[in-house]
Amino acid sequence: MNLSDNEKRDIVKLIEAGRPLPDKYRFLLFEDKREVELVWNGKTNEVTNVVLPFQTIEQVDEPRSEKEARLQGSLFDFDSRGRQLKGWTNKLIWGDNKLILSSLKNGPMRQEIEAQGGIKLIYIDPPFDVGADFSMNIEIGNEEFTKKPNVLEELAYRDTWGKGADSFIAMIYERLSLMRDLLADDGSIYVHCDWRVNSYMRLVLDEIFDKENFRNEIVWKYTGSLAPQKDFSRKHDTILRYSKSENTIFNHLFTPYSEGAINRFDKEDNFGRYKITYRDGKEYKTYMKEGKRLEDTWDISIIMKNDGDFTNYPTQKPSKLVENIILASSNENDIVADFFSGSGTTLAAAEKLGRKWIGSDLGKFAIHTTRKRMIGVQRQMKKDGKNFRAFEILNLGKYERQHYIGVNPNLREEEIQQQIAQKEKEFVSLVLSAYKAEAFDGFKTFHGKKSSRLVAIGPINLLVSRLFVEEVIGECLEKKITKADILAFEFEMGLFPNIQEVAKSKGIDLALKYIPRDVFDKRAIEKNQVVFHDVSYIEVKPHFAKATRGKADLVSIELTDFSVFYNQDSIKEVEENLKNGGKKLLVENGQIIKISKDKDGITTRENLTKEWTDWIDYWAVDFDFESKKEIIRVPKKESLQPHIDGTVDPHQAKLPEFEEIWTGDFVFENEWQSFRTKKDRNLEMVSVAKEMQSGKHKIAVKVVDIFGNDTMKIIEIKI
Repeated sequence: MNLSDNEKRDIVKLIEAGRPLPDKYRFLLFEDKREVELVWNGKTNEVTNVVLPFQTIEQVDEPRSEKEARLQGSLFDFDSRGRQLKGWTNKLIWGDNKLILSSLKNGPMRQEIEAQGGIKLIYIDPPFDVGADFSMNIEIGNEEFTKKPNVLEELAYRDTWGKGADSFIAMIYERLSLMRDLLADDGSIYVHCDWRVNSYMRLVLDEIFDKENFRNEIVWKYTGSLAPQKDFSRKHDTILRYSKSENTIFNHLFTPYSEGAINRFDKEDNFGRYKITYRDGKEYKTYMKEGKRLEDTWDISIIMKNDGDFTNYPTQKPSKLVENIILASSNENDIVADFFSGSGTTLAAAEKLGRKWIGSDLGKFAIHTTRKRMIGVQRQMKKDGKNFRAFEILNLGKYERQHYIGVNPNLREEEIQQQIAQKEKEFVSLVLSAYKAEAFDGFKTFHGKKSSRLVAIGPINLLVSRLFVEEVIGECLEKKITKADILAFEFEMGLFPNIQEVAKSKGIDLALKYIPRDVFDKRAIEKNQVVFHDVSYIEVKPHFAKATRGKADLVSIELTDFSVFYNQDSIKEVEENLKNGGKKLLVENGQIIKISKDKDGITTRENLTKEWTDWIDYWAVDFDFESKKEIIRVPKKESLQPHIDGTVDPHQAKLPEFEEIWTGDFVFENEWQSFRTKKDRNLEMVSVAKEMQSGKHKIAVKVVDIFGNDTMKIIEIKI
């Protein structure tokens, strides 16, 4: 460090006055070899290292059979029910990809990934559009309803774009750092962006992956969208390709020759078509190759409504685009990952091309869209006689206390904790007020009381997990509480109603209710317009028939009723604000209603969900529920022998070891399903018949509604 006396005095004066140091001192005080660096508000090299267990919510091992499922002997690596017995299972993970990436990098699943050769390719298409706010357009007959994002999705949007480019860069920087650590040494990453953030993204990737590992800037050229009046039309996106090291997988791709180019190869022999060329006065045969090498400009049409794999998901990219990336930078049986997986284009392309895959997304609707799409891929591959792998749907288990809305991350740790405590208190007070409950202390899990029921409130920016509910049940048993409500913005997939039945068996009347978005609207609270709606419920009926052979019976399941209690927008406010000639769709008490106003200002209402089946997008059956325990791997507690002074010998400190434990829950094994697609909106209401042996059986039925929320019911039958 070479500072003049004047510079030293200036620094001391600035520090004593509590003023920030000018940027020039950053380079004088701290050695940094980087001559060019992207700097943003709150920049830090700290990367989360949290490890949370992955919980398997559902497993799909085969597409549904179109005929009655028969008991049969094992085939290949599958058991008699079509369950994959060994080998890699593809993974679709719901949740915050920062926590997912950290848990993959530092947790037990890392060993499973490394055993398969590591992740060879990552493609991501992050939300580089500031308007991408998790709203979803959902078809209701000939109309389209815009579902607003839930609170968890709104928080994610705020974290990404709350402070403009600063927020986006901070979000992507930490995630790209984790992705780099997860990549195999010969792996590569492709990052999709456009004119909004490509200049930032290039500098971020240079810093994380090293500019020496930059490989390509791919230009995806397309047509479509309106042309601006005062600018050239923006008709391309940018895909930045980086490798982790110099030794990276790369396979050349070829585009077909034009007809004119083919005609120039006008001769043919046993080795193929060729043309005569001349060099240095000599004649040579030049054989036609499989095509022209693909360059860094790709002319591929955007996804269209009449395309076979169109999902109506707003950020969906064409399959050909992703197929090029997968073919170029991975080989068969390699693991391909997409941590902003959206509608599942990367995962579908990977499955078709014989790759293993990992995908994740924060949007529950995205996970559901991908589930349906991957089942469709499996069905087609089975029809074509091709192999496919099982996939499982997971979410992160036990969440730890995270940063809450409005907390300044630049404060000292003690101040952050004080702000968190204050924000928690304000949040709880707000929800209790809207729920018309009174607050009181003295409980571990409960925050208030409404009539004869105690009230527990889930966290503001995290889903309520099974562990949270089990703690509530535990306190109910300990203090002899018989009626309890749990309020939350979001619940873990597959949680209810099984957990409510567990509580009922212990003498507890447990109600799970969704906190509405209106809870943050003071006017709605004052007008008593805030409605906490119950979770959905299902009614099913089993049908029995004698099998043609043996002692088994045939069992099929009929879906007989399904109810939801959603609310979005108010009829009164919509009617007051709607312009003449306009229309708007809203949800009130579980009904989607179209409000129309003609040119004369006359308002009409039309109920679009005329039948209970209109709310169902997908349903599935597990005919042998509780046959597969949900096992998670958690860090093993080591018994180290400390010295008297409390220190431990270095040789005792080992790499973390993990042990398997049963969560007490079971995995839903998807054996049959019926769902709506863009081409076929019909839904079967009775499952295929399953041959089952005599005795008691538990059957689980899962329903996913048009918003992507799931509900499960378990029945017990005796044959």
